[in-house]
Amino acid sequence: MGPMSRPSCIRSTHFTLAVLAGLGLFFNASAQNPPAPAAEEGIALAIVFDTSGSMKDPVADSAGKMTPKHLIAKRALRAIIDRLAAHQSGPSAAARNLETGLVVFGQNRALVAVPFRRFEAAALRAWADQFKEPGGATPLGEATHAAANMVLGSKLTRKHVLVVTDGANTAGPDPAAVIAHLKKLAAQKQAGIGFHYVAFDVDAKLFDPIKKLGASVVSAADERQLNAQLEYIMERKILLEDEEPPAQGGNKSK
Repeated sequence: MGPMSRPSCIRSTHFTLAVLAGLGLFFNASAQNPPAPAAEEGIALAIVFDTSGSMKDPVADSAGKMTPKHLIAKRALRAIIDRLAAHQSGPSAAARNLETGLVVFGQNRALVAVPFRRFEAAALRAWADQFKEPGGATPLGEATHAAANMVLGSKLTRKHVLVVTDGANTAGPDPAAVIAHLKKLAAQKQAGIGFHYVAFDVDAKLFDPIKKLGASVVSAADERQLNAQLEYIMERKILLEDEEPPAQGGNKSK
């Protein structure tokens, strides 16, 4: 057969280049978006603990004595750690599959206090033991984003962010805008994520915008109510995943 004519040669060259370009785009996209790791049954939980200056203010403890909120919240955090430890040592393999991280506030920014990893009660307790002095603003949006990024990076199927705060967002992005973005990101990853806010000594209505986005929002005016609401969230939303919150007591606006 004779040599290929010039037009045929040009068409063949263009076709080859187009195929190579297409393959390049495919492999480039694959490199940028590697397949997600295989999902595993278990719980990924990131906790946001408010360390802002207003946590110095007192409320009634379980005995009725006025006590700084950060001391009451630390006791509640220890109770959460104990409950998670009991869950991890449960009879089923899925019950023991648990990852946690802790996000706090510092210099008006969100800070990772305990890195996200397989649950270690000792690491969380160590942070609670050393934390002494609240201060600064309340970057709720940024802290929510940091906590959500922790659990979205986990291969465990049940992903939750638990926030204990005594005030509205006062620094950084708005939590409602952050959650709306995170919901879209979770959908792209074909993952579900639960957001749970405990409004401690603050009007829960301040959190209506995030409630409309599907977040659980409950309120607590004192230590008794805080313990009850956290027990509800842990048992019915995170560990067992259920519905209605307990009756809420009165509390004040910030």
